[in-house]
Amino acid sequence: MERSKILSMVDHTLLKPEATWAQIQEICDDAMRYGTATVCIPASHVARCKAYMQAHGTRVGVCTVIGFPTGYSTTAVKAFEAADAVRNGADEIDMVIDIGMLKDGRDEDVRAQIDAVKAACAGRTLKVIIETCLLTEAEKVRMCEIVNRSQADFIKTSTGFSSGGATFEDVALMAAHMAPGKQIKAAGGIASMEDAERFIELGATRLGTSRIVKILKNEEATGY
Repeated sequence: MERSKILSMVDHTLLKPEATWAQIQEICDDAMRYGTATVCIPASHVARCKAYMQAHGTRVGVCTVIGFPTGYSTTAVKAFEAADAVRNGADEIDMVIDIGMLKDGRDEDVRAQIDAVKAACAGRTLKVIIETCLLTEAEKVRMCEIVNRSQADFIKTSTGFSSGGATFEDVALMAAHMAPGKQIKAAGGIASMEDAERFIELGATRLGTSRIVKILKNEEATGY
């Protein structure tokens, strides 16, 4: 697969709590240089990041995360976060589910929360982070079914802040259970171009990672 095709599916990500504007600006520059789908950044940087990207006339989108990384927030708080991010210029929203709610068997409440956040997104893309490393296989399948019934656009494997990230097995499981028109984002632990290509082959249409661009920058710097 051509590198440009892989890069066009990447959400170039920096979500560390200590991230500075200089670091955010660097990943914006890299995203524009390499043609990624979006930059995925903390909500506090969205307005400044959007203005920076618009000043450069780029098509690279701005993505942010809400209810992050625990998913603990109430539905009202998550909806407010999403609406605020959209007002500040976010093109895409990634939300973390209430994992305890799912484990309590409150599937319709999980779906209702997703749909409330989607309504707050005002037409922007919504990706639902289910934190696969904390779920059983049966719970992962239930989340696929919940997202299928919801208004969300994507199911997403991981925050990258828990005990594990995306696995080939989880993306294959999602691909087997997601309805037509629902997409899959693999995130966390994508360490190589080979990993990226394999996740795409298994059904992911978006990749949350910072490493792919870093690999390419290093290759250009070293001549390899």
